[in-house]
Amino acid sequence: MELVPDLLITGGDVVTMNARREVLLGGTVAITGETITAVGATGELRARWPGVPELDATDCVVTPGLVNAHQHLTGDPLARACIPDNIRSDEAIFGWSVPLHQAHRAQDEELSALLACVESLRNGVTTVVEAGTVAHPHRVAAAMLRAGVRGTVGTWGWDAEGVPHGAPAGQVLDRLRAVVDSYPAGGLVRGMVTLVGHGLASDELLTGAADLARETGAGLTMHMSPGPADAEHYLAITGRRPLLHLADLGVLGPHLLLAHAVWLDDAEMDVLIGSGTAVAYCPWAYLRLAQGVTRAGRHGEMVARGGRVALGCDAGNAGDAADILRAAALAAGLAKDIALDPGAIGAPEALEMATIRGAEAVGMADRIGSLESGKLADLVVHDATGPQWIPRGDVAQQLVWSADGRSVRDVFVGGRQVVRGGRCVTVDERALRDEVRHASADLLSRAGIAVRHHWPHVWSH
Repeated sequence: MELVPDLLITGGDVVTMNARREVLLGGTVAITGETITAVGATGELRARWPGVPELDATDCVVTPGLVNAHQHLTGDPLARACIPDNIRSDEAIFGWSVPLHQAHRAQDEELSALLACVESLRNGVTTVVEAGTVAHPHRVAAAMLRAGVRGTVGTWGWDAEGVPHGAPAGQVLDRLRAVVDSYPAGGLVRGMVTLVGHGLASDELLTGAADLARETGAGLTMHMSPGPADAEHYLAITGRRPLLHLADLGVLGPHLLLAHAVWLDDAEMDVLIGSGTAVAYCPWAYLRLAQGVTRAGRHGEMVARGGRVALGCDAGNAGDAADILRAAALAAGLAKDIALDPGAIGAPEALEMATIRGAEAVGMADRIGSLESGKLADLVVHDATGPQWIPRGDVAQQLVWSADGRSVRDVFVGGRQVVRGGRCVTVDERALRDEVRHASADLLSRAGIAVRHHWPHVWSH
């Protein structure tokens, strides 16, 4: 007996991102439970399932949920727009981010993650890979589950000599395994083997983490080479550049999602592409932190060579907005300009990185990333009545070049509506706003950080 859908999302232009990249004009998506039952013509599906409740998406564009492959959910969200934008990345990290994380309590991590998840959902992001600066993974997972976002969570650790708060490799690996075991594959939130990376991991920890990722199928993510410092470190310690060293250790491979990978030479590009290692590209962060993406970035080349590239938004005071459509536009624009080639990455490729290619890079393309029967019902309804949508042209160009998260009207994750009319319905946003204001002031005080404003602030009554 055929299952009757719970909901028909009707009348929108459905950007399927299927193998043929079909766009169904005035189409319908049928949802049963957490799964897409069918995608097709509105009249046909209405006739097939008469009387099923409908969500009217007329004058809207319906896309798969967007994938954010690298997002820090803790630390920066409670200090939004506080870290100056005129300091070097090392000062931003050690003068601001590290003190913030050291002052974070468990409840701060949960609140910070909840705020970031609500922002993500409102911008149409339905899957988030947490970037690995989490001390209390269960509290972060609780926030993700409360908001209703899909994603991964890990916990940070390092064993580099002479670095404060380090631990032996075995202890770090035990913590990583515990998170993976607590959040198995198949749930809304799953555990991922997550290292901070850079030069903070010994060869023992790197190989152990890769082995754990392969053994459990959970995957591994870590940071590497957003600027030149990692190359300088590995050349001094090992005599080889970072990705060549990781390749020799057997760490590279389809199980690895490497954040950044901006400063790579030709040999590193070859081993990256050849190994099937995925990259989370966070273009706004490199511009904000002046890390040299316009000088060294080769992500357009990665895509052209068949590399696995997803998009990320990084930290709240680097990427600044958890908005993958903004990142998609910048990724396309940078690729064209760096190559001096308007035929480099365009809107179609950028939208692929935000959806199906992003899902493939994070190891979830069998479940998300396109609107097809049998996949999870993670989807976004974009209101296409605003001036940025008029007149209607190529849908990929309008999504990437004209629109951003502000066009998002409704969002579903696993068939559950989490955003309605542009507002998150799983969280009391007003109460969240009040709680964050108090927690932010308290956190900055405990971290010993005084916020500096560029312009004088004068109370006016």
